[in-house]
Amino acid sequence: MAEVQELEIAKGNLSKKGFLDMEVDPTLDLVEEIEKLKKEKNAIILAHYYQESEIQDVADYIGDSLGLSQQAANTEADMIVFAGVHFMAETAKMLSPSKKVVLPDLKAGCSLADSCPPHLFKKFKEKYPDHVVVSYINCTAELKTLTDICCTSSNAEHVINSIPKDKGIIFAPDRNLGAWLIKKTGRDLVLWNGTCMVHEIFSNEKITKLQVRFPKAKLIAHPECEAHILDKADFIGSTSGLLKYTKESKHEEFIVATESGIIHQMEKASPHKTFIPAPPNNENCACNECPYMRLNTMEKLYLAMKYEQPEIILEDWIIEQGVASIDRMLEISKRAGL
Repeated sequence: MAEVQELEIAKGNLSKKGFLDMEVDPTLDLVEEIEKLKKEKNAIILAHYYQESEIQDVADYIGDSLGLSQQAANTEADMIVFAGVHFMAETAKMLSPSKKVVLPDLKAGCSLADSCPPHLFKKFKEKYPDHVVVSYINCTAELKTLTDICCTSSNAEHVINSIPKDKGIIFAPDRNLGAWLIKKTGRDLVLWNGTCMVHEIFSNEKITKLQVRFPKAKLIAHPECEAHILDKADFIGSTSGLLKYTKESKHEEFIVATESGIIHQMEKASPHKTFIPAPPNNENCACNECPYMRLNTMEKLYLAMKYEQPEIILEDWIIEQGVASIDRMLEISKRAGL
């Protein structure tokens, strides 16, 4: 009875708290309990590379935004448990609208998605009526309804190159990724002025000092980083691209300029290699960790699976009008062999 009351109170507080704020027995083996719940509920856990290592280790699939979208579109599970941030869980719901999608913490948002409010973008888009809109998948479900083709950092070049050369392109919301794509593709993109708080904070000066300390280390960077970081990088790629590079490279040391959660997979894949997280400007914060990604915990994951809350609910019109942009992205990725 007490548990039922606690659950009802927790559900009542969901909109305020963002997660089921309930006590979890500290003696529980959460890994074992989560594995049991997967079987009982025919559930799949999809986790982003930026999740804490414990969550990555219990996930059925770990990947970047493209891989996670592909998994969400193709899974036969009844319930998708998304260990990532809000826009990723929304994308999964759009791709599998008949399935239940739960997110351990609804407040696991995204600074980049927040930097492009749909009502403002709609006015911006009206200035360029003949342009094709390409939006980085790190955006809200509503922004996807204003988008022609979504992209991820894995497939962005392919998406841009798929658009006829005589068509203008608006690229939103990440200005750093957009600027990198202009260099890579030679296309003239109209950029929305959005950024990711994590990828904006890497210190050029501190990275230079690290390069002096580790002269053999290769600097690898995500294209969401600022241009001055990308200009000095030895390799630029999506999260999965960075992981692949470290696996295949003959080099033994890497300075990693992206969210530090990926280092767990890099160390698992190449235990004999050294991975150094690129330092942020502020020494007193873990700014190279996404605070939103880290809101998800094993306890919240367990509770979300057990009680199937918080659930991602999207209005029908958002799914109907937004999913086409993701479908087009997946088609282009398939043609490109991604």
